[in-house]
Amino acid sequence: MIQLLFTVIFAEMFLILTLLFKTPLRKLVIVSLDRLKRGRGPVMVTTVAGTLFVVLASSVYSMVKIQNRTAESGPMNPTDQVLMAKHTLEASLMGFVLFLSLMIDRLHHYIRELRMLRKTMEAAKKQNRAFEESKNGNAEEVKALGEKISTLKTKIKKLETECEAKAQEAKAAQANAEALKKQSEGFLLEYDRLLEENQNLRNQLESIDHSLSHSDEKNM
Repeated sequence: MIQLLFTVIFAEMFLILTLLFKTPLRKLVIVSLDRLKRGRGPVMVTTVAGTLFVVLASSVYSMVKIQNRTAESGPMNPTDQVLMAKHTLEASLMGFVLFLSLMIDRLHHYIRELRMLRKTMEAAKKQNRAFEESKNGNAEEVKALGEKISTLKTKIKKLETECEAKAQEAKAAQANAEALKKQSEGFLLEYDRLLEENQNLRNQLESIDHSLSHSDEKNM
């Protein structure tokens, strides 16, 4: 029993040293402890720890019983001394085993939390880096859009100037068209007057011809 307890204690000390220092075995030990805490592992560990605690309580009870018997009967005999030393050593070793088991469990828990915290911090750093990159990219896009807007404003001003010039040209052309229309209307009126005069002259000529022919007939 004592040899087994010493073996367990040295094994637990080795596990604690493995968890404390970053060595190739540390990852293997952490993976093994992770698997041990899954499924029926916690039940088995609780059962073993409960058994050790019961044996520890039994040893302490035996020690108290020996002390009470010694107090009643006088000095402790050699057999009681050997039993007392044996129970004391066993109780001390079992208490140390339970303490080291608790230390291993807490170390494993804190290491897992630390690893999760590091992963969270790395994820946060990646997000911040991505945000900064997107921010820089957005700043460049905004700058490019600003330059494009200024170029478009220049083009719009140029188009407005050209549009005003075209509007003035259209007004001038419209004014010329109205002037030509009025001039053509005057030409039409003049043409109508000339046609009327021409018709009058023809009528006069016809009347003169008719009168001449009538006078010729009389003379004959």
